[in-house]
Amino acid sequence: MDYHKHPVILMSCFRVIGAGVEIAAAILMLKLNTIESALRINAILGLLGPVVLIAVSALGLSGLIGRVSLTKLIMTLCGAILIIVGTR
Repeated sequence: MDYHKHPVILMSCFRVIGAGVEIAAAILMLKLNTIESALRINAILGLLGPVVLIAVSALGLSGLIGRVSLTKLIMTLCGAILIIVGTR
């Protein structure tokens, strides 16, 4: 299957990988069983979330190139950036 023609597949794969990391981190928190380690793991996850959001958004926008106007692409990209800025 040509992944360049089907960005939805890559987008969903990134989300599945991100979810797997979240689940693994939750299990690690339970295994380590200390507040300090749980906070460290949570801080790392806090950095991972925006990276996954940007990657998935970029894949989606790359799939829209040629079908949507440049203005709408820029507005969508700005929206994704504002989500990250607004939640910090």
